[in-house]
Amino acid sequence: MTSTLQPVDQDEAVKRPGRWLALSVLVLAVLLVAVDATVLGLATPFISEDLKPSGTQLLWIGDVYSFVIAGLLVSMGSLGDRIGRKRILLMGATAFGAISVLNAYATTPEMMIAARALLGVAGATLMPATLALIRHLFHDPRERSLAVGIWGAAASAGTAVGPVVGGFLLEHFWWGSAFLINLPVMAVLVVVGIRTLPESRNPNPGPWDLASVTLSLVGMIAVVYAVKEAATHGLTWTTVGAALLGAAALYGFVRRQLTLPVPLLDMRLFRNRGFSGAVLADLLTVLGLSGLVFFLSQYLQLVQGRRPFEAGLAELPAAIGAVAAGLIAGHAARRFSVRAVVSGGLAAIGLALAALTVIDESTGYPLLGASLLAVGVGAGFSFTVTADVILSSVPKEEAGSASAVSETAYELGAALGIAVLGSIVTGVYRGFPSPPGTPAGAHESLGGAVEVASGMPAGAAQEMLASAREAFVSGLGLASGAGAVVLLATAGAAWVLLKDQKLDSSG
Repeated sequence: MTSTLQPVDQDEAVKRPGRWLALSVLVLAVLLVAVDATVLGLATPFISEDLKPSGTQLLWIGDVYSFVIAGLLVSMGSLGDRIGRKRILLMGATAFGAISVLNAYATTPEMMIAARALLGVAGATLMPATLALIRHLFHDPRERSLAVGIWGAAASAGTAVGPVVGGFLLEHFWWGSAFLINLPVMAVLVVVGIRTLPESRNPNPGPWDLASVTLSLVGMIAVVYAVKEAATHGLTWTTVGAALLGAAALYGFVRRQLTLPVPLLDMRLFRNRGFSGAVLADLLTVLGLSGLVFFLSQYLQLVQGRRPFEAGLAELPAAIGAVAAGLIAGHAARRFSVRAVVSGGLAAIGLALAALTVIDESTGYPLLGASLLAVGVGAGFSFTVTADVILSSVPKEEAGSASAVSETAYELGAALGIAVLGSIVTGVYRGFPSPPGTPAGAHESLGGAVEVASGMPAGAAQEMLASAREAFVSGLGLASGAGAVVLLATAGAAWVLLKDQKLDSSG
């Protein structure tokens, strides 16, 4: 059978030929998104030097992609259910590659922020479509678990390929070249995808409700913006206004979905405790991780003085651990239990983040490498199993919407993590003591301090940089501690919410 909620039909009784080749195309789409996210982290110091963004603009460059994608994922997942998931995937991939060129040639912080926002629009079409197509391609539950594991491993491999390839490019070319690597991947995806991917859609989709799309977009962006501003500047009338606008829009969205004959998002999905537990685990896990990941590349380069390529290699253990764990996660969840694998994975990440609270400027690589490996293994187990739970909890006609909810949780967690944990780092950093006459730009970001130091007398520059790095590391340690608390609490919540949850074992 395919799902506990969906009877077997004759089409599903036969395994689709060419499904593994089609999966390779979906893997390329995942790589496209993952590589882009990790390249940005490595390129941040170079973007800071070239475009000279303020600290706030730098955070916007980091998280506006997640803001927009979080606001549009549900809408785009639902649109794919209606017009065809293959069609929206190929359209999105083409747009993603083209907009990457805008990112590469951005000349001002404002232009970079706008390009990242447009990339979010394109990116919102990719991830829900890939998971929904896996649900359509693989009807055997054990094959689907393996396919989801490969999908998750590809995302993790992208986090490895991005820093290594991006680091090489950043050492030999200008920072924009790190975004142009999306173009050949996009070209292969589109050419091969046209030939190998089957079309898949909901046979009775209903209309695509533009009012729901607007409410979802306004609500998500306004709420995340309010959290970001509150974390950075405290409560202001603007922050409160944005929070109220976002809450009202999301309330209107939920009410509208409950009254529409064919809603954009079926809210009944959340009655399934396994589905709700998996979505919550994804959101809080990424929230706890993302702020750390965003600033770790800066720590390796600007604090420890590693070259970009070396910094990329230093982050490899996380990707290796995630790939290995993702490929065996489905088997482990069936042998032990879903909640044991998910909760154990989350606890491993939490303990690894706790270990990073003691880092300083001279921390040796064994601690960093071991912590990154534990983070990767924990994430590989957790994300793969929660994705499998979400896909197997819904009828295949709603796979796009369900996948979009999962991805929305992921992207919302990323935006909130960068906003909240990133603001902890920035807040601690900005108060570092500096020599008289130090330009204000040094307090905006560590990249700004490095840039400012080049124009200061040697003694004052050395004193200022030492103080700036110490403050940055203090903020990073505090953010790691906050992330550890979030992850360990999430591990406990997953243990309760995923009780009695099982992956389908029949085929």
